[in-house]
Amino acid sequence: MRSPGSWAVAVRTPSGTIAHVTQPIDSAMAHHRLLRLPVIRGVMALGESLAIGFRALAISASYAAQEEGSEDAEVRTELSRGALIFAFLIAIGFAIALFKVTPALLTDLLPIRNGEYFVVVEGLIRVSIFIAYLVLISLLPDLRRVFQYHAAEHKAINAYEAGEELEPEIVQRYSLIHPRCGTAFLLWVMVIAVFVFAFFGRPAWYWLIATRILLLPVIAGLAYELIRFAGKHQSNAWVMALLSPGLWLQRLTTREPSLDQLEVSIRALREVLSREGEGAPAEQRVEVMA
Repeated sequence: MRSPGSWAVAVRTPSGTIAHVTQPIDSAMAHHRLLRLPVIRGVMALGESLAIGFRALAISASYAAQEEGSEDAEVRTELSRGALIFAFLIAIGFAIALFKVTPALLTDLLPIRNGEYFVVVEGLIRVSIFIAYLVLISLLPDLRRVFQYHAAEHKAINAYEAGEELEPEIVQRYSLIHPRCGTAFLLWVMVIAVFVFAFFGRPAWYWLIATRILLLPVIAGLAYELIRFAGKHQSNAWVMALLSPGLWLQRLTTREPSLDQLEVSIRALREVLSREGEGAPAEQRVEVMA
C-alpha cells in the first residue's frame, strides 16, 4: 500500500505471523513544481510505483528465504539491489517488446495503406495480446494466490474509502474491483496509444518502433490522468461507464481472497494510514498499488 508520504508491505511469514516493512517516500515531485504538472506527474508516479513494487517483491522474497535459514530480510533486500535493477530492466524490456514492438511489427506485415486503419488494427492486436497474456498467466496455479492478494488490496481500499472498520469479516463484503487498479491503467495505456499514434500514420518500420517506445511516457502520463480523474469521480455514472472495460478486465487478475489474506492487506493499509494525517480526504491519503 502507498500513501503520499510512505509505503508499506505486509508479509505472512513461514511461522504464520504478519511482518511488515514501512518506508518513507521522498518523491522528486515534492521538490519540483514542474514534475507535478499534468501528464509529467503521471510519468513520475509510474516510475516511483514500479521502483516501490520491485522493492516490495524483494522484501517478500526475503521473508520467504528465512524459511531456508536467512537471518535478516532487510539486509538481503539491500544486498540484492543490483539484482533488482537487472530484473527491473528485463521486465520493462519484455513488456515493451511484447505489448509495443510486437503488435507494431505484426501490423506492419499486413497490406494496410491507410494510416488510421493501421493504428486501429495495431491497437486491436495489442489489446488481444494483452488479454491473451492475462488469460494464460491466470491458468498458472502459483499465480492464483497472487491474484487473491491483489483482490485483498482492492477490498481493503474499498472498505476504507467507504468509511468502514478495517476488519477481515467486514472488508470481505466489499468489491474486489477498484478503478485505480494497475490492470485498468494498462488497458487505457493501450487505448490512448491508438489516438496518439494516429498522428504518425504508418511510418517506416524503424520509425514505427521508435515512436512506440519513445512515446510510451507520454501515453502513460495521459492514462494516469484518466485513472486519477476516475478515482475522484467514482459516483459519476458516465465516468464509470467509460472505465467499465478496465473494470471488467480486473476479473482476470483478481480472485476472492481468504480472511487470512485480508488480514495481510489490512495490516499494510493500517501501516501507511498511521504515517499520514487523518484530516486529508481518503483518496489523497492512500492509493491502491497493485
